[in-house]
Amino acid sequence: MMVTLSPPPAVAAARGRPPVPSRRLALVLALGWAGQVCVRLWMARTRTGPVAAPDENGYLVAARLLAGGPGADLSGNTFYQGGYPLLFAPAHWVTHDPATVYLVVIVLNALAGAALFPLGYAAARRLGLAAGAALTASWAAALLPAVTFFGAFALADAVLPVVALGWLLLLDRFARDGRTVDAAGASAVAAYACAVHTRGTVLLAVHCAVLAVLAFRRLRPALFGVAVAACGYAVAGALNARVRAELYPGGVRDLGGNVVTRLTTLDGQAWALSGAVGQLWYLVVSTWGLGGVGLVAAGAALARRRGAFGTRVMAGALLTVTFGIAYASSAALPDEHRVGNFAYGRYLSCLALVYTLVGLAVLARARTRTAVRCALGAGAVLAVTGAWVTVYAGRRLRTHNFIAFDFPETNFLTQDQRAFHLPEASLAAFGLVAVFLVARRAGWTAVAVALAAVNLAALTFTMGTSSRRVVPPPPLPGPAAGGVAVDVATHWRAHIGLVEQVWWTRVRRVDVRAGVPAGVCTVVVPRAAGAAPGSTWPGHPAGWRAHPGDTAGYTWAAWRAPSCPAR
Repeated sequence: MMVTLSPPPAVAAARGRPPVPSRRLALVLALGWAGQVCVRLWMARTRTGPVAAPDENGYLVAARLLAGGPGADLSGNTFYQGGYPLLFAPAHWVTHDPATVYLVVIVLNALAGAALFPLGYAAARRLGLAAGAALTASWAAALLPAVTFFGAFALADAVLPVVALGWLLLLDRFARDGRTVDAAGASAVAAYACAVHTRGTVLLAVHCAVLAVLAFRRLRPALFGVAVAACGYAVAGALNARVRAELYPGGVRDLGGNVVTRLTTLDGQAWALSGAVGQLWYLVVSTWGLGGVGLVAAGAALARRRGAFGTRVMAGALLTVTFGIAYASSAALPDEHRVGNFAYGRYLSCLALVYTLVGLAVLARARTRTAVRCALGAGAVLAVTGAWVTVYAGRRLRTHNFIAFDFPETNFLTQDQRAFHLPEASLAAFGLVAVFLVARRAGWTAVAVALAAVNLAALTFTMGTSSRRVVPPPPLPGPAAGGVAVDVATHWRAHIGLVEQVWWTRVRRVDVRAGVPAGVCTVVVPRAAGAAPGSTWPGHPAGWRAHPGDTAGYTWAAWRAPSCPAR
């Protein structure tokens, strides 16, 4: 985690000051963490239920299953792993109301995400920043939309930045001090990351490779770390195997097949590499260019032959996990005809704070000439990666589906939530780097204030200014609806939404033309816009009555048997 730079005189003098008392530091960190929690809760204040389907629904249903509740049939969807739902599964022991459970998830996301401030402080200190600069830099950087925006949703991305930074800190300490407890801790965190998301599998693989390298100097603790990682991997595998068996009885989306195709064909390699380059471009843009400065600094630290062994190992680990996640995720994703296939920030958002902190350390510690060179290097990364994406994607950047949810930072930089503007976003990000360089001359507080202001402005632009929190009514009358089935012709968005809302029973998939299974007294069928509910199921059993409903704009009709309990 350390960057070998010559600090400017002001920073060197600051290091000579007395250290902050431990009690005072603990109080400042606690207050800063509480402030981060408040910001996150405020930004998510209107959130009452999932909108990012099927991702959020998959995690919410998995949590209900792990708490002992009914499962569902999510066959054919991407596999949403059990490590993240495990954190909020106990909420189902207290309440069955989906809106209340979702509120618990948002609160837990805020509590966990706010931990990026104290962890970021530890990282900033390890990068050589003075205590005061580390506090202000880490607090401002922890507000990056890349690590804050997803905390307003039930997504694994809400906790992965904390997991990734915690892993790097523990692994860095082991690389420097060789303590067994640090090797074991880093292995446990890496194994948990593997249980949370497939990106964690890349992280765990890199972790084991680093332990193999460090074993030449610290054999016993490294071997113990490998043993902990292996045990953690087995536990994660057992957890995910249970979730997969219960929720995906018909199998999951074959992302592995996509990887094989991409690895073995020229067109596939072009797709995977270009998508990875697009993710690197977005990493730099989403960190207002500071991540590009950090990327350049990490590359320089790895290439510096006279650098400290531990520093080079950690720089290599950081860069390898970055490129590994970018390439593997791009290779696995299907062509969904959306702009996000070519430039996307969500998968590398777990490392955005790390690169931002390294970039801030460069601005704080390097002399002006070095800082300017690194900033120009970040601009070069933006130019090269942006040009690659533009050439490969071509007109598809304009004709494919643009989803504003995929581009919170570029939407802010270009002040447009309806279209993707790569050149304008690149120039704006590079301009912000220049602003931070100028602010550096006015003192470190000016840099931190500027960064915090940009982050808060971006979050406000993305999340909106409305303070109304409106909980929608339940789509079905609770347990009174009895056994519930959804016709196979119903749109998947409607099905996945009902699966999450129907908490009292497992929603079955049926073909109404073949009849209604025993125990089912509510059947949901598709309904065309404007159609009467009673016209949606011509062959319905005698006495059944239809009630209209909709999920995410997809209309349906719920037919209820007369034998069902009353509301």
